[in-house]
Amino acid sequence: MKIDLTKSDTFERLKAIQALMLIMDPELGINIVDMGLIYDLDLNDPGRITVTMTLSSAYCPMGDAIVNGVENTLQCIFPHKVVHIDLVWDPIWTPDRITEEGKRLLNNE
Repeated sequence: MKIDLTKSDTFERLKAIQALMLIMDPELGINIVDMGLIYDLDLNDPGRITVTMTLSSAYCPMGDAIVNGVENTLQCIFPHKVVHIDLVWDPIWTPDRITEEGKRLLNNE
């Protein structure tokens, strides 16, 4: 996930990404950011955070736990904002979305 340091929401975006890195994908054992499950964070509305994300599969048995983890984590970090999760299936998740750090973590197992 790229971060534009010239935007006014950079600090909040970094804070949100750091918090989301605490949520692990139980299947691969890496965080959901490095796994590439987070497609976008929209912080433009001062009272709302919209997370566009996916899961590794539509049938992911831990999908509800991951989505609830995202919502609960962001709600704790940003109690003054409404957290909205937009769960999408297009584009479909593939292992190509795993970050370099995620690949490094997988190879160290």
